[in-house]
Amino acid sequence: MAPPRILVVGAGFAGVECVRRLERRLAPGEAQITLVTPFSYQLYLPLLPQVASGVLTPQSVAVSLRRSRRHRTRIVPGGAIGVDTQAKVCVIRKITDEIVNEPYDYIVLAAGSVTRTFDIPGLLDNARGMKTLAEAAYVRDHVIAQLDLADASHDEAERASRLQFVVVGGGYAGTETAACLQRLTTNAVRQYPRLDARLIKWHLIDIAPKLMPELGDKLGQAALEVLRKRKIEVSLGVSIAEAGPEQVTFTDGRVLPCRTLIWTAGVAASPLIATLGAETVRGRLAVTPQLNLPGADGVFSLGDAAAVPDLAKGDGAVCPPTAQHAMRQGRVLADNLIASLRHQPLRDYVHKDLGLVVDLGGKDAVSKPLGIELRGLPAQAVARGYHWSALRTNVARTRVMTNWMLNAVAGDDFVRTGFQSRKPATLRDFEYTDVYLTPEQIREHTAATVIKH
Repeated sequence: MAPPRILVVGAGFAGVECVRRLERRLAPGEAQITLVTPFSYQLYLPLLPQVASGVLTPQSVAVSLRRSRRHRTRIVPGGAIGVDTQAKVCVIRKITDEIVNEPYDYIVLAAGSVTRTFDIPGLLDNARGMKTLAEAAYVRDHVIAQLDLADASHDEAERASRLQFVVVGGGYAGTETAACLQRLTTNAVRQYPRLDARLIKWHLIDIAPKLMPELGDKLGQAALEVLRKRKIEVSLGVSIAEAGPEQVTFTDGRVLPCRTLIWTAGVAASPLIATLGAETVRGRLAVTPQLNLPGADGVFSLGDAAAVPDLAKGDGAVCPPTAQHAMRQGRVLADNLIASLRHQPLRDYVHKDLGLVVDLGGKDAVSKPLGIELRGLPAQAVARGYHWSALRTNVARTRVMTNWMLNAVAGDDFVRTGFQSRKPATLRDFEYTDVYLTPEQIREHTAATVIKH
């Protein structure tokens, strides 16, 4: 009799942590594990702003999936675009665009999230995100290109528009992105003698009334003061009304000449979740505290894709989409999968949030570990210590630490690699959110599949 087939969709914090624990705790031959992911690495997403600013190299935050010594997991290079929970088949589009059906006995939906967008004229065509490694590399090239082009231009209007940068989203990603890239452009001025530093302007806007409200009023205000001290113009209660290739219109009526719009205004669950036709909470799959989907045999979900009840908070709260929760959910889900295979009881996911860290670059940071409010160097030490310890391999830790030390000693560099230099890349070009199937298309693909139990 063939061993049960476990299919894990997604190689983020949740999916990789689940696979690693399954590999360690399952007996040889007890189950077949398959991981579906378009890339053969786990991305350490919280450090992407430092990749965009050049403090870290892209390879530093991309942890190889093939360093496992056990290496019993089969990796399918592609993305899941539909799931038929009745037929127990996942439809996968490989990186070659070939569409295949993957039968399963148990499926773990750790598909993560995508950048949340709104119906704003020009947004999808003119904004860049900060959700993938390719986007971070592209944004870095694009920002440096604006400095190069402004330095070479004789047109004052063009120069001014190329030196205005807008980041939308006052959460962690947006705040860190604006802070890190502002340091990069400020430090670059000495390498561009024809540029007036006063023309380089960064804008951080958010529709919310407060910056990073999860940090609390004191630390949120401290972060705001750091940004404004650096001459970053922070506008709260404001969003984008229209995004053009050379100007941005704010909802308060301002029209800003601008060639760079970075969109980090939140995330939404992967469109894969909508293909299940199951109950959702704000777009995330509604699961039990044991991380399984009610009424669907063998279906589990976690991380950004799932609305996991936060039993530590109670009152109907769900866990926030953070790496801290995703990693711990991955371990619990793996244990529950093994318990299902062995006909043992499942356990609930319970975890009290350990705190938040925000790295603003240089010596600036705000952190709240275990409820203790920190700012400045102590907060920076906590922030970088947390990120460093959360990296999965010693190789990754060594690369990141070396990059941090090198940047501290040698400073920034302003090399433009030419990534997609001839093609303006947009949100559509990196996250492929239009490739998912409808329920009817999924049934067509799975109708001919014979599942052998």
